[in-house]
Amino acid sequence: MDMDPVLLLDMVLRILAAIILGAAIGLERQRRLRSAGLRTNTLVSVGAALFVIVGAIGIQGADADPTRVAAQIVSGIGFLGAGVILRDGLDIRGLTTAATLWCAASIGALAGAGMLLMALIGTVAIIATNTLLRPLSRWVNRSTRLEVSGSMETEDDDGSTDYVLEVVTTDKSEQRVRALLLQAVDRPEYTLRSLDIRPGKSSQMKLLAGVSAAHGGDTGGLQLAVQRISLDPKVTSSRWWPAEADD
Repeated sequence: MDMDPVLLLDMVLRILAAIILGAAIGLERQRRLRSAGLRTNTLVSVGAALFVIVGAIGIQGADADPTRVAAQIVSGIGFLGAGVILRDGLDIRGLTTAATLWCAASIGALAGAGMLLMALIGTVAIIATNTLLRPLSRWVNRSTRLEVSGSMETEDDDGSTDYVLEVVTTDKSEQRVRALLLQAVDRPEYTLRSLDIRPGKSSQMKLLAGVSAAHGGDTGGLQLAVQRISLDPKVTSSRWWPAEADD
């Protein structure tokens, strides 16, 4: 059927707003190397906007109820967010990323409903929460550890920073690359906290080493370790990043 050009332009603007705002949210996750990054958050935002548009404009009649579509978006995103939550030993990782996906869906729903100003304000609030509150969260965690440990807390623990070193290699070369990884992080300024080996795609293995630096910001040894490990022909990729338990 023919569509009013003004209405068509309005829907296009809503979808473009969902793309831009969803990408802005996902960019922060992508920069921090999270499993749900730029494309995932953008797709969630656009998908929510399209569902709202279908419920508000595409479906007409006495039985049409746009609020039911929005309610299904809220519950449906929960299943998608559960896919990025991982159990790492006693820790749970991915909760912040899952919550960000949920928020990205709400931004898309606002954009699809034509509430562009509220969608923009919500996007700023989400990005600010993921960035500006991060130092406060670290300070609270550090203060809690100090209170629990009391006088047993050492000076090195107070200034230490945790990092994750990731190396991807083939299944057959896992043992040799693991020895190379352990040798690379065997330095006086670093302490190996954990070593996790996970199966990857296409007969690949992912090695994750948790490393604690005695002095925060001392990443020269990590850079050198990545360079040395990358020289191995069986190493597909290697990288490091600061460990953040709340993400």
